[in-house]
Amino acid sequence: MKLDDLQLKIMTVLWQKGEASVVDVRKALSDERELAITTVGTVLSRLEKKKIVTHSKEGRQFVYRPLISELNAKSSMISNLAERLFRGDTRSMVNHLISEDEFNEADLADIEKMIEDYKKKRSQK
Repeated sequence: MKLDDLQLKIMTVLWQKGEASVVDVRKALSDERELAITTVGTVLSRLEKKKIVTHSKEGRQFVYRPLISELNAKSSMISNLAERLFRGDTRSMVNHLISEDEFNEADLADIEKMIEDYKKKRSQK
């Protein structure tokens, strides 16, 4: 799955709200970006063609809801990124993130806890 910046912002609104009309989505994004109603409607139509959202009709407006979870979207996008940039080698991707970013002690402690939790979860299988 590939979502551009605007599609991802619109999906984030839908994930947060559960469902929203074009007007609701536009309003939710108005603080960071002024968008035409037609732009939001067009993006939602394209997302529907990709089977990422669906709509129902309420009165005179369409109300959109996501067909995929935020977790599934993120997983798909990360997998796509890893494949394109690191030829699917996730260790190289993690190595790149570690070597290119500066982590403070709290970040490192959080990462270590994530690794320990992963190890425990994996050993229980």
